[in-house]
Amino acid sequence: MNLQRPNANEATRSANRSRNVVPMSGLCSRCLDGCRGNCEIFKATFRGREMIYPGPFGEITAGGDKDYPVDYSHLNIQGYAFGAKGLPAGVTGDSDTAIFPAVDTETAYGREQKVKMKLPIFTGALGSTEIARKNWEHFAIGAAISGITLVCGENVCGTDPELELNDARKVVRAPDLDRRIEIYRRYHHGYGEILVQLNVEDTRLGVAEYVLDRHGLETIELKWGQGAKCIGGETKVKTLEQALELQHRGYILTPDPSDLVAQAAFRDGSLAEFERHSRLGFIDEGEFYAEVERLRNLGFKRITLKTGAYGLRELAMALKWGARAGIDLLTIDGAPGGTGMSPWRMMEEWGMPSLYLHAAAHEFCQKLAGRGETVPDLAFAGGFSTEDHIFKALALGAPYVKAICMGRALMIPGMVGKNIDRWLAEHDLPPTVKQYGNTKEQIFVCYQEVADLIGTQGMEKLPLGALGIYSYCQKIKVGLQQFMAGARCFNIPAIARGDLMSLTRECAEVTGIPYLMEANREEALRILES
Repeated sequence: MNLQRPNANEATRSANRSRNVVPMSGLCSRCLDGCRGNCEIFKATFRGREMIYPGPFGEITAGGDKDYPVDYSHLNIQGYAFGAKGLPAGVTGDSDTAIFPAVDTETAYGREQKVKMKLPIFTGALGSTEIARKNWEHFAIGAAISGITLVCGENVCGTDPELELNDARKVVRAPDLDRRIEIYRRYHHGYGEILVQLNVEDTRLGVAEYVLDRHGLETIELKWGQGAKCIGGETKVKTLEQALELQHRGYILTPDPSDLVAQAAFRDGSLAEFERHSRLGFIDEGEFYAEVERLRNLGFKRITLKTGAYGLRELAMALKWGARAGIDLLTIDGAPGGTGMSPWRMMEEWGMPSLYLHAAAHEFCQKLAGRGETVPDLAFAGGFSTEDHIFKALALGAPYVKAICMGRALMIPGMVGKNIDRWLAEHDLPPTVKQYGNTKEQIFVCYQEVADLIGTQGMEKLPLGALGIYSYCQKIKVGLQQFMAGARCFNIPAIARGDLMSLTRECAEVTGIPYLMEANREEALRILES
């Protein structure tokens, strides 16, 4: 069985002409001389490197769609007919007290100084991509009022057109980053936090020092990678002047904007854009410990690490080094990943898929804990979008996983809410929305709930994308409460690996979660034989 068909995908705005396609190559079974398109090879014939990326840039988020042999759908959640774990002290579980609205979905992460969140989810790193920049107000306020952490991703300073550097080429003014931090903080009410991510360029520009001195941020995140790609971050650049400026700041630009041939191609219109790339990071154990210590000495209360879909060796490094360095949170992102801009074939074909990587992470944590080492709090990432995903990932990684990092799923409600606002102003609501009403108060089921949280006057200025994210988070919360109550888990720490079962023997082999015909079998037989 072919797990993914190349050469045509909606993400790259391409399609096969024929109904019959060779599974391996993705080529039409009969390639016709004179075909008018529109497979990837057809488009690459005249647009070349542009076909590497999904598009249009700044308008979409794209997620890999390879169908892996084993994924989270191969796990099912156990349900029980009695018992209750995680109820408040002194509360006896019965039909009147063990009800699903009583489930506590709050969580916390951090080694010593904890950060509480109302839900065990937080945003993926929203960095320098255009989709994150132009929707930031919706994303940031939505996360803040929902009581979850927001990760401001890499390269935000370095790509800011208004960035100012001193003679030592360190940041002294970064208006876009300032704007992002201030928007979140304006609506923050004690749950979650905003943290900023560092890559190679950010470290060289002194971003950590800037956000600490100017904003007093308590947490900083080191970046090893992500699930979407195994190279640094990319964005597209629409002007020659900006491309040259970013090159001057130390970024890799392709094609080279200083090259006279590229400049001529840009002027005559054949070259429409440049690509801005970050450098590859190189990890070293001693340098990692030194950097964590440097950031602590600067004054950060918490140091976190984000790593990608690398293989077992790099996973072991992240866990072992993170444990020794005493980091506060390790986010492990699996393939295929989603992005505002990553090479499409790379998203489809590189890295450890989420379930495999997360299963190995739990196994390695057990080994470290067995040696007496303090395992850092973990977060799993990589394609999660629903409440059952959240439960399964928390259970698979229990007791080490404290939260789930969500990328595109937490961005989409922000974009939908923003567009509802525009459609309302244009009196052009689509039937999918209009069936619920003609005003924002009627359309958004959580409107009055948020008004109670921030005040009626605050609702006049609240972007509807933020309201959309809050509404989505409430769906996740209630759905998670229902799953947790059915599994008799009344707080997050009560969720355990025993609350899962594998639907296939291959899944059981990968995860260590028992096959469903073997889960709890010994206890069942004892009951029958009693």
